[in-house]
Amino acid sequence: MTERFVVVGAGTMGLGIAYVAAEAGHLVELVEVDRARGDAAVARLAQLWEGAVRRGKATAEQATASRQRVTLRAGLAEVAAEPDVIVEAVPERLDLKRAVLIEAEALRPLLLGSNTSSIPITELADGLTRPERFCGLHFFNPVWAMTLLEIVVGPATAAETTDAARTLAARLGKDPVVVRDMPGFATSRLGVALGLEAIRMVADGVASPADIDKAMALGYRHPVGPLELTDLVGLDVRLDIARTLQAAYGDRFAPPSLLVEMVAAGRLGKKSGQGFYSWADGVRAGGIESPEPGAVR
Repeated sequence: MTERFVVVGAGTMGLGIAYVAAEAGHLVELVEVDRARGDAAVARLAQLWEGAVRRGKATAEQATASRQRVTLRAGLAEVAAEPDVIVEAVPERLDLKRAVLIEAEALRPLLLGSNTSSIPITELADGLTRPERFCGLHFFNPVWAMTLLEIVVGPATAAETTDAARTLAARLGKDPVVVRDMPGFATSRLGVALGLEAIRMVADGVASPADIDKAMALGYRHPVGPLELTDLVGLDVRLDIARTLQAAYGDRFAPPSLLVEMVAAGRLGKKSGQGFYSWADGVRAGGIESPEPGAVR
């Protein structure tokens, strides 16, 4: 029997989760209240499957079948009760995520997960009536290429829920790690620390973004440098996570002024076409020079 897989939020992560779920044979309902964003996500999914066909990763028939397994919904009210999985993938704001999760739980999914990258599962579970069925399901961008799935287990999460999350990871072709519920978990806490320090180095004029990234790629064998990764994740997302971690761990996670200014200026990375690098049609172009804080416009 084909499982029903609901994804709430059609941003970068939501559409990626929808893509891998459809590829795995799930019937996917992609929920997005913003019609323009939802339509853009469906168009992007079509591009991804067209690209898979061009690269020989899928046949035209397989791509068509995957596309037909995705249905766009304007809200959770359009989703029938008792889906197998619901994954919340809305922006990293506690109040928004809580509201979505409470509405999603009312549909009685077998497994309820949040794609949060930093907010403690315990805080997100406040207001849920069945927190034992809830856990963190932290995917990585781009979801179709990154094999890691971070399963975050809260104090109320049942062992059966953790097992179900592991099983889901295998079905999606992901290799999971299970971590305790702490702000930033394992991956965001380490990754953001590196990214923030790289941004401070740019602001201090230590080196250009491209050379900082090159040093980490060649010297430490990172597949992507911390500044390019920040562009891929989104500077606004990194800023939200940094503020969450600052509240939990203190000013060692205080966001650099340069990051705050770039977000305020709309330089969000790949999705806006400009971050630490310029982006055109999803391809990285030149990097910005090392600006002083206050110089971003």
